[in-house]
Amino acid sequence: MIPAGGGMIMLSMPGWGELLVIFLVVLLLFGAKRIPDIASGLGRGIRDFKKALRDTQDEVTKNDTPSKKIEDKKDG
Repeated sequence: MIPAGGGMIMLSMPGWGELLVIFLVVLLLFGAKRIPDIASGLGRGIRDFKKALRDTQDEVTKNDTPSKKIEDKKDG
């Protein structure tokens, strides 16, 4: 059944209650000893992803500058 609002369901950020429930479920699934390892791995993954993204943006910016010869041909 399609909702009356045109079919789009808007989700908002979870509140404190929802975050507490999510944390308790994670705690039950993985245990207290594994949570720091999981958080460390997640942080390392995010850091590596950001570094790769930054390196790619730098490479694109460096290669995106047009050469003088190409601009001269367009003008003349």
